[in-house]
Amino acid sequence: MFGLDTSLTVLLLLCLLAAAAFEFINGFHDTANAVATVIYTNSLKPWAAVIWSGIWNAIGVFAGGIAVAMGITNLLPTELLLDTNIYHNIALILSLLITAIVWNLGTWYFGIPCSSSHTLIGSIIGVGIAFAFISPEGGFNFVNWGKAGEIGLSLLLSPLLGFSLAILLMYILRQVVVSKVIFKEPSANTPPPFWIRLILLLTCTGVSFSHGSNDGQKGVGLVMLILIAIVPGYFTLNLDKNTTDIRDQVVEVKALFAKIDTRELNQDEMFQYNKATNNIAHFDSLLLTGAAIGNFDNYQKAALRKDLVLLGKSTKVLLASKNLSLSFSSKQKLKKSVEEIKSLTEYAPFWVIVMISLSLGLGTMIGWKRIVTTIGEKIGKQHLTYAQGASAELVAASTIGFSTWLGLPVSTTHVLSSGVAGAMVASKGIKNLQTKTIKTIALAWLLTLPVSIIMSGLLFLLFRWIL
Repeated sequence: MFGLDTSLTVLLLLCLLAAAAFEFINGFHDTANAVATVIYTNSLKPWAAVIWSGIWNAIGVFAGGIAVAMGITNLLPTELLLDTNIYHNIALILSLLITAIVWNLGTWYFGIPCSSSHTLIGSIIGVGIAFAFISPEGGFNFVNWGKAGEIGLSLLLSPLLGFSLAILLMYILRQVVVSKVIFKEPSANTPPPFWIRLILLLTCTGVSFSHGSNDGQKGVGLVMLILIAIVPGYFTLNLDKNTTDIRDQVVEVKALFAKIDTRELNQDEMFQYNKATNNIAHFDSLLLTGAAIGNFDNYQKAALRKDLVLLGKSTKVLLASKNLSLSFSSKQKLKKSVEEIKSLTEYAPFWVIVMISLSLGLGTMIGWKRIVTTIGEKIGKQHLTYAQGASAELVAASTIGFSTWLGLPVSTTHVLSSGVAGAMVASKGIKNLQTKTIKTIALAWLLTLPVSIIMSGLLFLLFRWIL
């Protein structure tokens, strides 16, 4: 397979299987985020809820694009991801996979809502930091700290947003909705009125779909890390791309950069400008050879990928500057051309998306009960009302969907859990929360990043020593 010997082929298949297992666990770990409210309001039977959620999770993976997936792959620099020693790359991948799976399984077993996003991102950062200790270059430049900062801010703010918006939405509902049925606790084993049931089904669908579109992309990003690390010759670049089309965009970018008045740029912007022009020039020189993408050797493919990653970062800084002497239309052309060039690296094969879609969808249908119990019974002191369930899920679906549009991973678990907490507080104040459960969730939230960073870093050093 892909020109690998038997042992490497087996390792590749094991890594892909482990990535599917991670997404499968992610599915049943996060099922509660979508189905807890419809189950606890008797809107759907548990078996129907998890099947419905699983289907929409799978659909979400296909519809979500790959922006979040590329955010995951770009956390690590090209030099670390494309080590010439393939066993070093395998050490990297195994460290990520084992850490993510062990922590997710552990928190699921104890019924603690925990973020798969935190776990995976912490694992990636841990590997980057560990590599810094053994690299002859030293320093801590083996993690894309800019991207890590964006993701960290997203993960930090999204639960606060979920909590606040749920309170606000509950207040609006009380002012607008005339019928008070929606604010009552469900009757035992009795479905709610049709219109309430429809609302809750729609919010469940929205959370399931948005979860698939965001969390599913993390699985796609993880598989792409595996493929790029172990078989770089096939997956570092999109081999289906035509070099002629790409070069037309490169010429466009070079022409637009030539229009920029560098005298108006400050020192940092000038640095980014020089870096971008050097990257695009080097990229163009490789394309001028006229070779098809598939005919470049691994070193050239790695160089092309690095050029594009750095070009994207520099262009983003320049386009955000008020000192950039380009018209609005020229800025839009520059942004679009760079994005089209980056499609050479920002892609995922169809079979990868299918694999993750099936893993997430099937996982959603299994093992859901532990976390559902925590979400439905242990966050608040009262039974979940129709309004609380709908508010929490509506906030979660819109927050996650907006984050996916921005290309940022968020924690579905934290957004939904904080939404439920906000809805409970909106009803009877802070005393309506179960302190023990909130402390447990908060502790898991605080520990996930440091534990995954330390665990993946130590595993990486161990595997580098063994392999």
